[in-house]
Amino acid sequence: MISMLFEKAEPQFKKMIGVTAQSGDTANPVSRAPEHAQRGISLIELIMFIVIVSVALAGILLVMNVTNKSSTDPLVHKQALAIAESLLEEVELMPFTLCDPNDANAASAVIAADCAGLDQNKAGAVLTTPTPNTETRYDSNFPFDNVADYGNFSMPVGAIMDITQTSIGLAGYKADIAINRSALSG
Repeated sequence: MISMLFEKAEPQFKKMIGVTAQSGDTANPVSRAPEHAQRGISLIELIMFIVIVSVALAGILLVMNVTNKSSTDPLVHKQALAIAESLLEEVELMPFTLCDPNDANAASAVIAADCAGLDQNKAGAVLTTPTPNTETRYDSNFPFDNVADYGNFSMPVGAIMDITQTSIGLAGYKADIAINRSALSG
């Protein structure tokens, strides 16, 4: 009798009460309930998830820590390179003249022998050092005024400070400039 009721019942009703009747099964008209889909996670699954995520996060943080520690060294090299590049640009912006711009024959000189020479340089000497030798990069009365003035110039970089007057970590670095004149072939 129960079997017949279940056979005639609508599928929605059967699903709602969670039992089904199988035709031809008169001994046990009510079969086992369908397996319900699991909702949520168990405590063991949650603990395993926390452990796995913690290990992965610890590994990522360790890599980031090592990266941050080693990233300061390239920063110092980049700062030193930026200082050297700015000094090179300063030299390149200076006039490149055959004689010192203060030389009496500077405007009319065609070869080095045409230069009158100043101080330590004799007439016709090839300029590769500051001329006159009282010129410096830091003097407002006798500043460098020619590319050759930068010959044998050395600038300690370690004295450079950041905006808070803290050394930027370049102690031991210096920028040296050597000037060599070469004749053009032809």
